[in-house]
Amino acid sequence: MEPSLTVPLIEDDENKQSLRRKVEEIEPDSSHSISATNSFFKTCFNGLNALSGVGILSTPYALASGGWLSLIPLFAIASATFFSGLLIQRCMDSDSNIRTYPDIGKLAFGNKGRVIVSIFMYTELYLVATGFLILEGDNLHNLFPDMEFEVAGLTIGGKPGFIIIVGLVILPTVWLDNLSLLSYVSASGVLASGTILVSIIWIGAFDEIGFQQKGTFVNWDGMLTAISLYAFCYCAHPVFPTLYTSMKKKHQFSNVLVVCFILCTVTYASMAIFGYMMFGSQLQSQVTLNLPTHKLSSKVAIYTTLVNPIAKYALMVTPIINAIKNRFPCHYSPRFLAIFVGTNLLISTVLVALAVPFFGSLMSLVGAFLSITASVILPCLCYLKISGAYRRLNGELIGICLVIIVGVCLVVSGTYTAVLDIIGNL
Repeated sequence: MEPSLTVPLIEDDENKQSLRRKVEEIEPDSSHSISATNSFFKTCFNGLNALSGVGILSTPYALASGGWLSLIPLFAIASATFFSGLLIQRCMDSDSNIRTYPDIGKLAFGNKGRVIVSIFMYTELYLVATGFLILEGDNLHNLFPDMEFEVAGLTIGGKPGFIIIVGLVILPTVWLDNLSLLSYVSASGVLASGTILVSIIWIGAFDEIGFQQKGTFVNWDGMLTAISLYAFCYCAHPVFPTLYTSMKKKHQFSNVLVVCFILCTVTYASMAIFGYMMFGSQLQSQVTLNLPTHKLSSKVAIYTTLVNPIAKYALMVTPIINAIKNRFPCHYSPRFLAIFVGTNLLISTVLVALAVPFFGSLMSLVGAFLSITASVILPCLCYLKISGAYRRLNGELIGICLVIIVGVCLVVSGTYTAVLDIIGNL
């Protein structure tokens, strides 16, 4: 029997969709996963927390890099990644055995597909989690530049010491292996993103900074950097299958994507515009580093910024923890494995953050090479293979192929630019 994915994305088989929805409403826990207990709103919180967060701090710098015209790529990337999110849902609808993003790769291209998807997915999530720690160290060091720590007779400089302390604060959250519990942590992350935006606007309007900067219409030299940073803002696709399988009523996942992408895109664009009008070409890789630290509103923005990585870290590394846990023999306690794997994973990201402290350059590389590949190119390729849509020449096939071609061009050019930037900072 031909899988349901052979129908175009914009069309639905009414009878099959209706039947599946009725089954899910009657037996919500019977499909996909025993842990399918999350409601629509809890999944929205997890999705918003996955999509929003530290990316909001880099959008003003991205806009300053590319100029006002770079807002067009922002909305284009938002549209492309929303579309690829729908493709992931369609892929998962085709086979009830799919639990993770690598499962989609295996269904499409066999074991090689699983390996390729896993490499991109876990590398991306790992480096993003590392970026959270670097961001925390940067902002805390900006607030307390002269602070040092002494441990066992060793004196540790401000930023490395802050990274280690933040790692200890985050540690309990990686022990939570229940997405229903993580949704409450996610709620704080979503609230933090909104608070940061309001604080930045308040600083510009009432704390003598104003919105006086005109900016430039376009800066072609920085356009690739801008696009890479925008892509980093939408790098949550490897988490989508985890969110999907956690839902009671999985047919509502497309509505979750609509809510998450609209709210996040409005937030990203607003932060980019207001930040650029406040600081112009002087913007640093994180807008909070431009804020006058003696102002109360600035302290609110910076301290709130510190909440986001703490709330977001566990959600981003959950797929990595689950993948590692599955490699252990089944006689080990799942709770013990969650604590053991989560703790060691956190320690490793702390060590990498101490070794590579360049937030803007690292996130640009992640966005160019990993985010575009994992969040745009791979979902399109997997959908074409699973659905068999590549056999039919129509508007859907042409559109997906154009997205893939543009994505490949951005990966090559953006990665080259990001690597040169990192080398220049060493």
